[in-house]
Amino acid sequence: MRDEHPHSGRWSRRDWLEHSLGAAAGLSLGTGAAQAAEKQPAGARPNIVFIMADDLGWGDLGCYGQTDFSTPVLDRLAAQGQRLTQAYANSPVCSATRTALITGRYQYRLRVGLEEPIPSRDSPHGLPPEHPTLPGQLGAAGYRTALVGKWHLGHPPAFGPLKSGYESFYGNLGGGIDYFNHKDSTGPKAQVDFWDGERLLDTQGYYTDLLSSRAVEVIEACKSDPRPLFLSLHYTAPHWPWEGPEDAALASRLKSLLHHDGGSLETYGRMVQAMDRGIGRVLQALREQGLEDNTLVVFTSDNGGERFSRTWPFSGQKTELLEGGIRVPLILRWPAQLQPGVSEQPAISMDFLPTFLAAAGAPALASDGIDLLPLLQGRQPLQARRLFWRYKAQGQRALREGSMKYLRIRQHEFLFDLSRDPRERANLAAAQPERLAAMRTQWEQWNAEMLPITPEVYTHWVRGERQADRYGVDAPEAPARKD
Repeated sequence: MRDEHPHSGRWSRRDWLEHSLGAAAGLSLGTGAAQAAEKQPAGARPNIVFIMADDLGWGDLGCYGQTDFSTPVLDRLAAQGQRLTQAYANSPVCSATRTALITGRYQYRLRVGLEEPIPSRDSPHGLPPEHPTLPGQLGAAGYRTALVGKWHLGHPPAFGPLKSGYESFYGNLGGGIDYFNHKDSTGPKAQVDFWDGERLLDTQGYYTDLLSSRAVEVIEACKSDPRPLFLSLHYTAPHWPWEGPEDAALASRLKSLLHHDGGSLETYGRMVQAMDRGIGRVLQALREQGLEDNTLVVFTSDNGGERFSRTWPFSGQKTELLEGGIRVPLILRWPAQLQPGVSEQPAISMDFLPTFLAAAGAPALASDGIDLLPLLQGRQPLQARRLFWRYKAQGQRALREGSMKYLRIRQHEFLFDLSRDPRERANLAAAQPERLAAMRTQWEQWNAEMLPITPEVYTHWVRGERQADRYGVDAPEAPARKD
């Protein structure tokens, strides 16, 4: 029954932890973590620096094909580590992916994961503080845990990063803020959304640079704190508004943070480059502290790119289950444990929890993801995956099985072979009806185990607007917004 699931809120933290260590049907338990705990002495536990961009496209880094501007720091990180070519976000929008990241589970198992994304500071939804999390588990295992940057999993007093496993927090709680005045919107109702713990900040400066500086400070504190570090550095770049480091005067003129009347490829490039430079400072801090060799550094994005992103050779963008909306860059560097290379191992956001817990030798949590390290270290052969998505706008659903992808948009079904057709243009549905039917059934069986999309959630998203997909299929008139 659905009300027996951990997301019902009736489970205690002890119940969930005991469940996590049991044989939960259909979930990968990440037993490698327990084995690692037996083999690794405490002093060998790595630091973990997880860096996530916001709305960065598949091809927005030089090492993934960007030619309009340079990203030397991240390109060098990729050359020193493992660059994955088949990596995905759990969702084509931010807070749903962040739910999967922090819990290691399909976001649709939790009520907060149905918010695609959490719309505003007035939303009643967020990540339940009693739900076990990646930072909570690492903290219990002796790690110092810090979030620098974007949270977007619910607002205080009911929710917040300090309630869900992070020891310190410096950043924004909502979906996006202006890069200079740090407000969550424009006009008289705009509020500053920049926090140090639970204290609002009145700080000047370009937000990307401020986050980079605080991340450096967190790393430098390793000098006086012997605990291994788990640092989540969640940039808002290159999410709108489209403001580069030299665009401070623009902040006072914006009519909307969505900035529909502005932005350019040049501005977008400067935003990405500011993030690249900031990451360079973070990596330099690791070197200066003598932490580089035994630190696992991971870089990725929360979903596919948006207005000015490069997603070639894929089609689609943020809010779409086409490859451009969910395929993301992913780089992992751990000099002590990972040889440089390029991997075609399929990966997804919810894999980070079992991967990081295993690396840290921390007790495992039940997860829908897998530990990527044995695959990237060559200790296990590459693993074929069956990965599922859904997205409420336009009734989108997707399943990747091997190289085949099932996609449905507004009742129109597609079947693509991504190994031959990464742009998703050759629809094999009519040519392979049995494969289409089998993948449709697999998706429906998986979906039956997830929370349903409620009418409340649907109407909150569509807001009475018409929708249309990229195949020219007009959507029916959306129901009127009820809130």
